[in-house]
Amino acid sequence: MKASFDYSPSERLLKVAYRIENASDGPVAVFDRGDRHAVLSRQHAAGAVPAPFFAVDEEGGVTLSHEALPLPTPAPTSPPTPLAAKVAPGASIEGSFEFALPMSLEGDRLRWCVGVAPFTEADFSAGEKVAGVDLWRASFAVVESQQRLCTAWFDLERGAFTESTP
Repeated sequence: MKASFDYSPSERLLKVAYRIENASDGPVAVFDRGDRHAVLSRQHAAGAVPAPFFAVDEEGGVTLSHEALPLPTPAPTSPPTPLAAKVAPGASIEGSFEFALPMSLEGDRLRWCVGVAPFTEADFSAGEKVAGVDLWRASFAVVESQQRLCTAWFDLERGAFTESTP
């Protein structure tokens, strides 16, 4: 995974552009396309990369993420079925998103993580080409099998990636 971060301190706006290459022998699913409920409710367009989720760790590090989430309990009438881009062996996918850091967020370092999993016919359905993306609905079973790919930590003050994690 290759990613570039462009942070504007005055606007507290982070712009992320990335490319994920599939170097494996089989297709992979990249969970950077949100969920079916958000598309149906027009919170974002099918095939587009939505705003990421975020969490702050004990050391003040902020992790932005796009990944398949578990089915909420109790299950809603219209569940947030994970959407994934299918990436063939040797192929890659590119994406970008913006994230406005809330004023209440005081972290000094940030990273982005994305969920990926092997693409298996049993776990994916209703594939369609949308905006140049091979978009598929995932079963909630993939939540357990996905792996997180993460960037290095990005120092917001320096505007650069750090070599190691604290």
